Amino acid sequence: MLSPPLVRPPPRDAHSNRKAKAASPEIIDARTFRLADGREVSLAGIEPVVTEKAKRTSALSAILAGRDVTLRGEDDTPDRYGRQPAFVFLASSETSVQGQLLAQGEAVFSGAVMNRDCALVLAAAEAEARQAKRGTWADPTAIKNAESPGDILTGIGRFTVVEGRVLSVRQAGATTYLNFGRNWTRGFAVTISRRVVPVFEAAAGTGVKSLENRRIRVRGFVEARGGPRMELLRVGQVELLGGN
Repeated sequence: MLSPPLVRPPPRDAHSNRKAKAASPEIIDARTFRLADGREVSLAGIEPVVTEKAKRTSALSAILAGRDVTLRGEDDTPDRYGRQPAFVFLASSETSVQGQLLAQGEAVFSGAVMNRDCALVLAAAEAEARQAKRGTWADPTAIKNAESPGDILTGIGRFTVVEGRVLSVRQAGATTYLNFGRNWTRGFAVTISRRVVPVFEAAAGTGVKSLENRRIRVRGFVEARGGPRMELLRVGQVELLGGN
């Protein structure tokens, strides 16, 4: 089974711990807050759900209000926006803030976590919320049907979860296409660049071609190139489903 890197937090000895005071932190958006020392911290491994801003930020605010936190990550290097990506834990807790948001259905697992152990708990937290129909998962349209490209196209530029059967796997130039529709130009397709294929296959333990005729769940940002497209960068974006 292809499983997204699912999560218990990164072990304490796997990444550095960076303690920071987060009493009354300033919430910037659904996954970003500012510490008292001015640093902006971005919650790694999740994507915010699409709802009105006040509701999105209230979930994070309720968890962090007046609490001390520990930041865990491989280094302190900020992202291109100057934010410090980290796994965030409340004092004396082994449950990450990311895990809490996912379990409430207030965030979606990104599939971009490199540490497999770390990824396994986050995916499990999302699965729990999905099965219980909490938060965003109470909406029957939260997961898009790969057979409805028009519906998927309404989410251009958004992080989206799509389920369906891969009807064919084809290579064109430097790109491999997982086609979910019979009309290749208009149907939904997942693209994998030539440089990513060997990395994906090594991590998955199987060839991309093996996904043909399999039902899968994929996640990523939707683009429009004729039909809706989603670029696959990591194995954690793909999950095999039952009924194959």
